[in-house]
Amino acid sequence: MSPQTSPQPLQGRVAVVTGASSGIGEASAAKLAALGAHVVVLARRADRLTDLVARIEKDSGNATAIAADVTDKAAVQAAADRVAAELGGADLLLNNAGIMLPAPVEELAVDQWQHQIDLNITGLMNAIGAFTPQLVRTAGERGVADLINTSSIAAQNIFPTFAVYAGTKAYVTHLSRHLRVELGPKNVRVSAIEPGIVGTELQDHVTDQGALDWLAGAKDTMEWLTPHDVAETIGFLVSLPPRVNLQQVTIMPTAQAS
Repeated sequence: MSPQTSPQPLQGRVAVVTGASSGIGEASAAKLAALGAHVVVLARRADRLTDLVARIEKDSGNATAIAADVTDKAAVQAAADRVAAELGGADLLLNNAGIMLPAPVEELAVDQWQHQIDLNITGLMNAIGAFTPQLVRTAGERGVADLINTSSIAAQNIFPTFAVYAGTKAYVTHLSRHLRVELGPKNVRVSAIEPGIVGTELQDHVTDQGALDWLAGAKDTMEWLTPHDVAETIGFLVSLPPRVNLQQVTIMPTAQAS
């Protein structure tokens, strides 16, 4: 069967998913496991990871939980070392951990700025630094590896009061383009996923009233994406033949204009 029609096109692959305790990460981990990958779920909340592994295994999948904070470089490297020792190395990394804390820049919410930079940029780079050597090595051995970075439509469009968040996601998208050029010749496909509004815990962390009102209005006027929608898209792109790299995928609610 071709990768597109095989029921388990990821059989034998090892996928690491950060931010796997909820939302897009959780849904994507379950999807990748259903496609045959051994999924390593990585996040801070160990109890949620344990529950996720149990659900995956109940559905005849394979998963390993590693509790770690991606902003802790040493913890991420320790996780990568464990994946190499126990599973032979990752050939798929979904960088999904992130946070969204919109607020007008004049409010000088410096702690929130830093939190977004630490998680959305530094955490992403910690995972890339720890796992890229494995991706390159396994791509050489197996013919393909995947690095997928969760960005946002905010990387492209303008959302007032979302400036810092949007800036971190623009970093993710542009970084992904550059890494694709570096790693593509080594059989590592690099993709940036840019969803519009997805119903996840991301909105639960928002504290700015203006942003909360905007989100509430958006929920009243359109049907948001679900984490499952994004997970299905990720499953599709990693199941394509190794010669095919969807480098930038924008996923929008049908009714979201921008």
